[in-house]
Amino acid sequence: MTVKKEVVSFGDEVLTLEVNRLAPQADGSVLARLGETVVLATVVQAPEPNEGVDFFPMLVDYEERLYAAGKIAGSRWVKREGRPSDAAILASRLVDRPLRPLFPKNYRNDLQIIVTVLSYDRQHEPSILAVIAASAALLGAGLPFSGPVSACKVGLFNDTFVLNPKEEKLPESKMELVVAGTKDKILMLEAKAKEVSEETLVKAIAFAHQHLQSTLKAQERLISRRELQHKESDDEAILQDLRKVLGDRLQRVFLEIDRERQKALISNFEKEVLENLEGNYKQAEIKTAFSYLLEKELREAVLKKGVRPDGRHLEEIRPMEIQLSLLPRTHGSALFSRGETQVLSIVTLGAPGEEQFIETMEEETKKRFMHHYNFPPFSTGEIRPLRSVSRREIGHSYLVERALESLIPAQELFPYTIRVVSEVLASNGSSSMASVCASSLALMDAGVPISKHVAGISIGLLTDKNGKYKLLTDIQGIEDFAGDMDCKVAGTTEGITAAQLDTKIDGLTLEIIEKALLQAKRARAVILEKMNQALSKPRSHLSPYAPLVQIIKVKPERIRDIIGPGGKTINRIITETNVAINIEPDGTVAVSSEEKKGLEKAVNWIRNLTREVKIGEVFQGRVMRVVDFGCFVEIWPGQEGLVHISELAPYRVRRVSEVVKVGDVIPVKVISIDEQGRINLSLKQARHQN
Repeated sequence: MTVKKEVVSFGDEVLTLEVNRLAPQADGSVLARLGETVVLATVVQAPEPNEGVDFFPMLVDYEERLYAAGKIAGSRWVKREGRPSDAAILASRLVDRPLRPLFPKNYRNDLQIIVTVLSYDRQHEPSILAVIAASAALLGAGLPFSGPVSACKVGLFNDTFVLNPKEEKLPESKMELVVAGTKDKILMLEAKAKEVSEETLVKAIAFAHQHLQSTLKAQERLISRRELQHKESDDEAILQDLRKVLGDRLQRVFLEIDRERQKALISNFEKEVLENLEGNYKQAEIKTAFSYLLEKELREAVLKKGVRPDGRHLEEIRPMEIQLSLLPRTHGSALFSRGETQVLSIVTLGAPGEEQFIETMEEETKKRFMHHYNFPPFSTGEIRPLRSVSRREIGHSYLVERALESLIPAQELFPYTIRVVSEVLASNGSSSMASVCASSLALMDAGVPISKHVAGISIGLLTDKNGKYKLLTDIQGIEDFAGDMDCKVAGTTEGITAAQLDTKIDGLTLEIIEKALLQAKRARAVILEKMNQALSKPRSHLSPYAPLVQIIKVKPERIRDIIGPGGKTINRIITETNVAINIEPDGTVAVSSEEKKGLEKAVNWIRNLTREVKIGEVFQGRVMRVVDFGCFVEIWPGQEGLVHISELAPYRVRRVSEVVKVGDVIPVKVISIDEQGRINLSLKQARHQN
């Protein structure tokens, strides 16, 4: 196979794409390089459709390789890469989301895209490169893919947009925005921001889309598109037969406001067409056609009549309910309901030492704020095995986390490790945005000093072939299923903190996105008002069941005094006071305990160990050892000084035991400190002074 290469400017960088360089037996393969980050994207498709599914069976796997960053796994026993990290799963979803809408809706061939990170320079994000490489590989495989697609990241530094900012600079950015799109439209966006305005976000999207064009043209030059292999099935014949069976009865679904009756109607209609058309078509074809007809009827009801399935107007939010402090023994909890979507968020406060340690190809770091999202099957009235966390759950966990992250107080102000768990108890649309609301309320209920609430809302879209469209606020399940867009926006009264947009069509114009963001802003204001009515500021006190944490700053060179030889001192503090101690290299010492008395004792102990002893200070000390030339006195736990025999009394002492014995508590005065830090004490001067 002929190896082809394309080199193109991508902002201030150079992007290199090579087709057929590696993996020649894959249907399509592209090697992509940006800086010294290199990824390989491969595509393999099954030759025949999968008759057992009624969806597009595309699987995207993003494979991190530790060798790419010159690392070996930190585990002493396991050195091979294991299950994908959360970062890898998020990258897989990032690649999947802009590619999937560009395949025909009835495409059923199994398709696997594997993106392998071969080299990572810690400056250029591989996931952005992965989208571009995967798109080019799909073009080269000759599939019915209406790409190409490109992606980029935008940062905001001092009101200036920066394309693909270096990883080390991202903490300084007010926004991290990832945009994927085609030549004319936006397919996907994902944003984490520090309360940016809708206007700023729209400008950033336009900036990103402008810079995608060069890489889109490069893909077109690189790939000689083959004849599309997909043959459209005769859907119209199935649809006509479905209409004969159902007539106009399907419209009743969208006039039924009660969701349970609505679900029952849809289920009964589906059973009816399956029974009547069985033998004429494959079951998967019938189900696909029924879904299409259902979408078409809903689309017409909304676009032509302005009727939503539950009777709401286009910008109306479903009824909301809030309940705080629902769980008595947790550190904070809040139940947030919007329509038939119900989420319970729970906050747990932990000691600084309970931070999450993260080791991936890209980073080795610690994380003190984390959000986890659980979506059990009963939330949608289903039965399925409870296995490991799903990709969707991981994606939503991080979406909510990004929405709240910029409001979490710095560790210096609030030293706790914070874990929030959102339990989706019922789901009928936008459970992730309900999780944002519930989590914000739970944080305030726990007394975490966030300055304001964060609320989330989802905006949907319905379009027709003529370009007419309607935006729907607070979409429910059936509108999400039949709609063309899911635009999730979270933020405060001041601006956006997170956004995620996905489409089911071939992309969106900037006009639609801008209107969706403004519609979300209006909805967010309504939700925030409701949340503030329930709880407008954090509780003034923490739960009595939350641990007590106190931070002490010591000089780094005094850390050894806390630890002691072989850890003897720190272990003694922990044992005698029943506390947990976490020490950072910069001298930050975090002490945590469930009891105030033990905490205070440990804190005082550490302060004494690390304080600077001054000549002339007087202490009440305990005699620990008696020797021929004097006695050793502990002036505070772990710190001893010597009282020489000549300093025991104002007269000549023949035997130390004549004056003191082990266990005596005596006053002692610091009279000198030698070059090695050894403390010399005097009993006679202390008594004389008193």
